[in-house]
Amino acid sequence: MNNLKITFLLVLMTMILVGIGSLFGGQQGMVIAFGLAVVMNFVSYWYSDKIVLRLYRARPADEKKDRKLLAIVNVAAQQAFLPVPKVYVMPSPAPNAFATGRNKNHAAVAVTQGLMDLLSSDELEAVIGHELAHIKNRDILISTIVATIAGTIGILATMARWGALLGGFGGGSNNRSGGSPIALLVMAIVAPLAAMVIQMAISRTREFKADRVGSEITGQPLALASALEKLHTAPVRMKLDDRPATAHMFIANPLSGKGLSKMFSTHPPVKERIKKLQEMAYKPLA
Repeated sequence: MNNLKITFLLVLMTMILVGIGSLFGGQQGMVIAFGLAVVMNFVSYWYSDKIVLRLYRARPADEKKDRKLLAIVNVAAQQAFLPVPKVYVMPSPAPNAFATGRNKNHAAVAVTQGLMDLLSSDELEAVIGHELAHIKNRDILISTIVATIAGTIGILATMARWGALLGGFGGGSNNRSGGSPIALLVMAIVAPLAAMVIQMAISRTREFKADRVGSEITGQPLALASALEKLHTAPVRMKLDDRPATAHMFIANPLSGKGLSKMFSTHPPVKERIKKLQEMAYKPLA
């Protein structure tokens, strides 16, 4: 069901991209939109892991200093039937973690120093299991594609806003040259918001699945529930608000919200995640 939902949302986001490209410049606009998407996907696929690791000043885990972390990752990877990913440590005191890389054979797991200081061994193993689940579920590739399409829509929307202010691209009477200035302006405002809502919905769906699969890998859903509670009540929080482009990658994100703001949250409310994990732990055996 989750895979079907993600497929539907990806198709919907692609339709928005094609629609704004067509309105932006007719057939030529669609070609521009496709070209931007291809270039950005290529860069994201091959270099996104290196970019984000450098962004957070992550260093390779040391065999002596981070021996406990490396041992946990090795065991969890074996349990998940995955190649052992590269392991990195971020110097931040805020507890958090993420997985990156283009596929299971070229993956990396990064944790903060604050995460290792805060969590017990079982909780740390549960978090690693969650990140390995993202790798196993190919969430890294999905999130890259989604972020790239959303970014392309944002670029086209900005260009469309300028086009609307300047009277459109080629005028509204020629369908091959794009839409009217009013239609351009409306699409330029609505399309990025719609793309953001879809992107956040896909991200939330992925987090629920990673919680479940990660708990199956380690066999410790309650440890993951305990870790999530600690991450969301820790006095030092990862300040991701300044970097919304990478917010969806982390296991814990302060952008999560409730009510209407939930639509723009990259993660489900932590109480819902903990509840599902507890239900999983106490579910009677068939």
